[in-house]
Amino acid sequence: MAEIDETMMARAITLGKRGDPSPNPHVGAVICQGTEVVGEGFHQNAGHEHAEIAALQQAGIRAHGGTMYVTLEPCNHEGKTPRCVDALLAAGLKRVVVGCLDPNPHVEGGGLERLRAQGVEVKAGVGEAEAKHLILPWAKYITKSSTFVALKLAISLDGRTATRTGDSKWITCAESRARVHALRAFHDGVVIGINTVLADDPQLTVRDVSGRNPIRVIIDSNLRLPLKSHIVDTASDTPTCVFTTANGSRAIASALEAKGVNVIYVAATAEGRCDMRAVLKELAAREVVSVLCEGGAELAGSLIAGGLADELHLFIAPVLLGPRGRPGAVDWAGPESPSDAPRIEPANWQLCGNDAYVSGPLVYPRKA
Repeated sequence: MAEIDETMMARAITLGKRGDPSPNPHVGAVICQGTEVVGEGFHQNAGHEHAEIAALQQAGIRAHGGTMYVTLEPCNHEGKTPRCVDALLAAGLKRVVVGCLDPNPHVEGGGLERLRAQGVEVKAGVGEAEAKHLILPWAKYITKSSTFVALKLAISLDGRTATRTGDSKWITCAESRARVHALRAFHDGVVIGINTVLADDPQLTVRDVSGRNPIRVIIDSNLRLPLKSHIVDTASDTPTCVFTTANGSRAIASALEAKGVNVIYVAATAEGRCDMRAVLKELAAREVVSVLCEGGAELAGSLIAGGLADELHLFIAPVLLGPRGRPGAVDWAGPESPSDAPRIEPANWQLCGNDAYVSGPLVYPRKA
């Protein structure tokens, strides 16, 4: 039984990675009669059927007396959709196996308790680590009212981000660039600093893979975003916002807003930069669950120094740009000792074309 439970939960977790349910969590569900799968589903979009309901609809009457494997505790509250627990009970399921409990502090919860009270056999914690990872961005968003941050960096073998002339197109290979576009499509927003806009005039859209364009977020404490930039020119087509401080000109803000850019003022740090904690709170308030930060070095440094980057995606190209190349993908003071250094743990190493790609959650020893 334990082996079947693990196998079916792994299938549910794989299903749960599909869809675009933000600001709701990714969830997958599988219904079995013994070892036979009779129904499965995932949460495709916010407002659509939850994974459990999609699986029940596919299973039909064959769900009766069966086992449901679901990555997240079934909801016992009404929102845009009815309670999933009601549907599970009505379907006559004999057993429910859950990956992880619902961390949402804003709902009454009690989904598993209600199932048990009605005579349903319940087992929780199967594939728990993977199930929790599936909802990691949403868990931060729902428990801390702050947006989850994945930081993307690209460097040469000798740690440079551009040549001595400032040319950075392209350090990494086509496969790595496609992977970055897939990361963009997965997140609700993509964030860059104003210096990256001024240097590269990027589009920040999804082009090399299929997927929706994320919200484009520019961190610009003095509001230097050019009205003639690609980002401003296409703001009416792709949602775009810029965060600035009291130093940002109100006249420029009005001109940007006339072009379709949403200008948001936040508090400044002692150095005059946008307070990134405030930025992440403002994004969460707008139901932006997760963002991919693509630079530059100052922005990456402020996120790392503040312990605000939750996950790192680093692409290392097998090229040497030399000691006069642009140094450092992250501009910050750094730790006093290696034991204090933020690190990826656990680290997932892959080959991405000719590049090395390492990714995983960031751990900050000083915060532990």
